[in-house]
Amino acid sequence: MAAHLTYWLDAVAVYQLRENTHTRYTAVTRLYLMPGLGRKKLAKLTAKDVRTWLNQLRTTCQCCACGLDAARVEPLCCAVGMCCSKRLSPLTLAYVHSVLKSALEHAVREEEIPRNVAHNVRTGTPRPRHFEPLTADEARQFLTAASGHRLQALFELALRTGLRKSELLGLRWEDLDLAGGSASIRRTLQRTNSGGLTPLPTKTKSSERRIALPTPCLRSLEQHRDRQRKEREAAGTDWKDSGYVFTRPDGAPIEGSTLTRHFTTLLRQARLRRIRFHDLRHSAAILLLEQGVELIVIKELLGHAHIGVTATVYAHVRLRLQRHAIDTLGNALAAQDDDPDDPPTAAVVR
Repeated sequence: MAAHLTYWLDAVAVYQLRENTHTRYTAVTRLYLMPGLGRKKLAKLTAKDVRTWLNQLRTTCQCCACGLDAARVEPLCCAVGMCCSKRLSPLTLAYVHSVLKSALEHAVREEEIPRNVAHNVRTGTPRPRHFEPLTADEARQFLTAASGHRLQALFELALRTGLRKSELLGLRWEDLDLAGGSASIRRTLQRTNSGGLTPLPTKTKSSERRIALPTPCLRSLEQHRDRQRKEREAAGTDWKDSGYVFTRPDGAPIEGSTLTRHFTTLLRQARLRRIRFHDLRHSAAILLLEQGVELIVIKELLGHAHIGVTATVYAHVRLRLQRHAIDTLGNALAAQDDDPDDPPTAAVVR
């Protein structure tokens, strides 16, 4: 297994995965797959071996198993007899399982093994990640606080269109048609281990899309362009002409972590609860759903690969809207039944 995992990562997955995804796969292999299954014979691996290994991951303190406690200057966990009982979350366990399935699936394709035994082991469906989107009142409060901020146009785009952080940072002026009121999402901007801040393709093919821009965003972008022009003049020869819409004052691209700090500061100034930047995307989708926008339109705006993704992520909102619709219909029917102006009905014939 160790030899196959190394071969798969270095000769196959490295050419098929995005760099950041390959980095995560490598970390999962090093931390969990190699220690638990590395010494097993590939051809003799069974579903029972996989299930036993997953159960051990589920119940073992990872702080101790991965040697984190031993590497600390002052041990805090098992080394001092006080286990912190740090367990893998169900989502992480499912991700580890999926990496193993991918590695074994390649072994099946190359006819190293007859079947993928990891497919026969069920880990259960983890609950979707909990998120706390902004309410309509909180969204208005956020937009008011963002007014006048240097990155006001970015925050407005995030909340009004649901663009991902990396898509916002990857926008170039050539992607915007302010006269026509649209934007083309062609790339993302992410930090990689090899190239630093690097423009990369969108998350999926469906994520490469053209979206309509709301009128407030068009005004904010025009103001942002004027501000950037003044910053270019002030910087002079020190200006770094990156071509991105949202940059630092010297024209260089913005780090994702830097944007997160600006966002957290803005939430604190607006006296709003702390949420993730990605929750602005969820907020846009939920507010659109609550306004009666069809799911297919939201799917295209967000750039989801399949409408099932949109439906699954926002299932709880759809259920609430269904309940509201049913209650509305019930009220209408009740009002009609109780109308005193209705003509008398004929006697019931039994």
